[in-house]
Amino acid sequence: MSYAEIIVDISHENVDRPFTYRIPEELQPLITLGSKVEIPFGKGNRIITGYVVGFAEQTNYEESRIKDIISLCDKSVSPEEKLIGIASFIREKYGATMITALKTVLPVKKATKAQEHKSVVAIKEEGELKQAALIAKSKSQRAKARLLFALCENPRIDYALVTGKLNVSAQTVLSLRKQGMLEIETQRKYRNPIGFRELTPQKLQLSKKQQLIVDEIEKDYREGTPGNYLIHGITGSGKTEVYMELIAKRLEQGQQAIFLIPEISLTYQNVVRFYRRFGDKVSIMHSRLSAGERFDQFERARKGEVSIMIGPRSALFTPFSNTGIIIIDEEHEGTYKSETMPKYHAREVAEEMAKRAGAALVLGSATPSLESYGKAQRGEYRLFTLKERLTGGSLANVNIVDLREELKAGNKSIFSRKLKELMEDRLEKGEQMMLFLNRRGYSGFVSCRDCGEVIKCPHCDVSLSEHNRGQRLVCHYCGYEQAAVKSCPSCGSNKVAGFKAGTQQIEEALHKQFPMAVVLRMDADTTKHKEDYETILSKFANREADILLGTQMIVKGHDFPGVTLMGILAADLSLSDNDFRSAERTFQLLTQAAGRAGRDKLPGEVVIQTYQPEHYAIVRAAEQNYEAFYEEELVYREFMLYPPAANMMAVQLSGANEQAVEQLGQRLASEVKEMRFDTNPAQIGPAKANLSKKNDLYRQVIYYKHKDYEELVRIKDRMEECIRLWDIKRENVQFDFNPMNTF
Repeated sequence: MSYAEIIVDISHENVDRPFTYRIPEELQPLITLGSKVEIPFGKGNRIITGYVVGFAEQTNYEESRIKDIISLCDKSVSPEEKLIGIASFIREKYGATMITALKTVLPVKKATKAQEHKSVVAIKEEGELKQAALIAKSKSQRAKARLLFALCENPRIDYALVTGKLNVSAQTVLSLRKQGMLEIETQRKYRNPIGFRELTPQKLQLSKKQQLIVDEIEKDYREGTPGNYLIHGITGSGKTEVYMELIAKRLEQGQQAIFLIPEISLTYQNVVRFYRRFGDKVSIMHSRLSAGERFDQFERARKGEVSIMIGPRSALFTPFSNTGIIIIDEEHEGTYKSETMPKYHAREVAEEMAKRAGAALVLGSATPSLESYGKAQRGEYRLFTLKERLTGGSLANVNIVDLREELKAGNKSIFSRKLKELMEDRLEKGEQMMLFLNRRGYSGFVSCRDCGEVIKCPHCDVSLSEHNRGQRLVCHYCGYEQAAVKSCPSCGSNKVAGFKAGTQQIEEALHKQFPMAVVLRMDADTTKHKEDYETILSKFANREADILLGTQMIVKGHDFPGVTLMGILAADLSLSDNDFRSAERTFQLLTQAAGRAGRDKLPGEVVIQTYQPEHYAIVRAAEQNYEAFYEEELVYREFMLYPPAANMMAVQLSGANEQAVEQLGQRLASEVKEMRFDTNPAQIGPAKANLSKKNDLYRQVIYYKHKDYEELVRIKDRMEECIRLWDIKRENVQFDFNPMNTF
């Protein structure tokens, strides 16, 4: 390659524009993607450093205007170079531009102004300071005298105290500095998103089975062959203690660790546990941090001032120089798959990162994804199992309640008779309980009871939901809001009402049914600020509430010893999703939810309320039998050629002109039919997407299924080539490999 595309700064605002440089002949064998190089920049040709993000054989620029790369920087690989290499991997595997991939892996969007701590420090002895103070006083230089007398008592004073309480101007401080009486010291001050400081150190003794896992993985390190591992441990079996011990071993070797969690809501409890063990070596990175906090965590990691980074998907790209282990807790969760371009899966990218770094990848779950468990069965991952709870207690007793029978018995309440009975019992005993609903807001949709017309968003093909006690209608896709509808826009009837099945409505029912109970609600509406998670969870952990009601965020990874009852109010809501993963998601949610009860010495009880008590996902979840569910679900996936039995690619098209989007889908599908394959891929579509209109954009989708992932990549490459040749600008095409959600 004759030319290199170079970005001159690793921050998002400068990534949009790479600069083209000529590669001198002697450097061509040495420069690779991510290489740090010295280049002449700007009119004055000042020498700066940049990073190579692409290559080209030709350029559209005039040859005389292109400058040469000066030299390759030292051979040590920087964190930035590693991240650029990962960006290249993401671009090739998932279909995206290099710029988009770079914006994904660079953890900080914009460098914010660094915070500094300034101090005024005396550099003269006390006698000289006192003499100078007396001279200043005799000349009526009161501010100088005040500061000099203060420095006699305390040779180091906070700069803010000097200009504030002592009322000494910055000009006076500079004057004394020129006289050689004092110096101004500046230290970088990092914004720390972790709010607590003093926690009692805690290290638990591992069980024999936990220690065996640590010993086996450490043995692989000693032999220079750390690999990929899956810990299948039931809820409460002590996976987190294993993670912490593995991390401690890496820190002893001077390495760093990345610990991924699926939800921001899990950050608080995990950070508390890790901070007790590792202190300020721990930091967090997630989307709710301020720009300044994110920038500071980026800098602390890059400089080696923290060794453990905890957070959701984006924490994977922490710029550590010597990553020794990557751990993905609750690895089955769909949040590890990006829903925006590039649509990467954190598990797959982590596997590549670990391989490049010579690190271990450890996955953990009570309900592993079919993909990971299948890899473990084939020997691609090493499987460890933990089937006993650390407390020695057994899994909670699970009751399945058929809501059809409840209705026949005349019970129209949200709470079944069994659940109500158990809730009353817990409240009498002073024990805690959790109630889980896979919904948010006040209601699902609003419709006319006469003609059936559903009130829809004018910009998206979805119904509006009631909020603010029915006063507002809100679209959960684009954010559109309008006042509540009093009469049907289709037939004029005034019988317009919401179908109420949300957490807010359940909270109201709880207050009516159990007026003395203290209820906390945790859903997307009550956790809009980063501190909301911590506030709600810490209140519940401190036994300040009897009932925690919430959506999916309450069933994942939390450990509350006081909880002895879990009520699952609508178990089969997720079974109704138009998605091949719906049974797997339902099984995982129910199993995880059931695992919240009885985690300490007191036994736990679970009530699953459902209209489909015979469905295998619900039956196996009640049994807590993952292996049986895996076998049944895999038969379905193999028959239908769905992941992990085969690979799948969704080609997602969108545009403002419905006809143009449909035509583009047909043209692309025709191009694929002209391609030659040893085994032809299965094709579904082109057809309207499940959500056929969103934000005034019409959407189409084509699905391709094939055993060989690379054949799907070939299809993607061919489509990208066509889009370039046809100069498609008005329509957007995205590729989603092994999608977690239907489009």
